[in-house]
Amino acid sequence: MPASIGFRPTQEDERILREAARPGESTSDTLRRALRLLDHERWLAQFRADAEELKDEDVNAEPEAW
Repeated sequence: MPASIGFRPTQEDERILREAARPGESTSDTLRRALRLLDHERWLAQFRADAEELKDEDVNAEPEAW
């Protein structure tokens, strides 16, 4: 069973949670959605870094793999 995570929001955290919550969404649901968004943002940042690193790669100059 996963460990329980404690969170004591500041006034600013509470404001953000109120503004970010969708109708009928619990605080836990809002936090889960935020964590998934953060994870996706990290994935996009890595995607962009990889794309920048490979921007000059010419796959047409590579020999056929078959």
